[in-house]
Amino acid sequence: MKLPPASAPCSTGGRPNCRRAGRWLLLGLILCQFLGAAGAQAQTNANSFNLSIGLNGLNQPADVDGAIKVLAIMTLLSLAPSIILLMTCFTRIVIVLSFVRSALSLQGTPSNQILIGLSLFLTFFIMSPVWERIDREALTPYRAKQITGEVALERAAVPLRSFMLKQTRPKDVELFVALAKSGPIPAEQLPLKIVIPSFIISELRTAFQMGFLVFVPFILIDLVVATVLMSMGMMMMPPQTISLPLKILLFVLVDGWHLVVSSIVQSFGA
Repeated sequence: MKLPPASAPCSTGGRPNCRRAGRWLLLGLILCQFLGAAGAQAQTNANSFNLSIGLNGLNQPADVDGAIKVLAIMTLLSLAPSIILLMTCFTRIVIVLSFVRSALSLQGTPSNQILIGLSLFLTFFIMSPVWERIDREALTPYRAKQITGEVALERAAVPLRSFMLKQTRPKDVELFVALAKSGPIPAEQLPLKIVIPSFIISELRTAFQMGFLVFVPFILIDLVVATVLMSMGMMMMPPQTISLPLKILLFVLVDGWHLVVSSIVQSFGA
């Protein structure tokens, strides 16, 4: 009697047993791989945290309303610098200083950083009475929990409205009152949506007027230099080569920065 060879189970008669064993082996490998991946995922989750930003899970109306308020606050914070600068004297100051640099025919001196920094500090100086009034009438009571946030905003708007209306032409206010189709409104009750754009266009007009007055003496220097060079037959020589040092010399002799800054500050009635 002969014994079957070792490969008999996988022969023609033993193929079902071989297939069954292969299936169990494959299932065991898949199960081991799944358990290993699950263990690694559990270890990763134990050592990390998930951060989710969105409206998922906000099923209650109060939760959705809170998320919208947070979004609105973040938007206002991103736009706050531009809003504050347009509601103060910064616009007029930075435009006039830019006109001074252009009148001197200087491209990058003083640099933009210097002009903006000087404009900011002058803004703080001129607006300091307004800031102090806002702090005294709105911020201090609000921090002491004596008034609500809405009342604090209303009180803070009063000094800003007074400052802007003082610098705004009545013609510009009437323009936006007519565009808003509002009836006659007392000045102290004008909404900010009318006061702010009126103040901005008035500031632009005043700044360009001051810039023109700054340009006049330097234009005269350019004309004199160009006429002298032409009379001497030096038409090929650029007039700016001679006029630029003369402009700087004149500006330094008359203490130009002192005059410009004092004129800007006095234009606000400070």
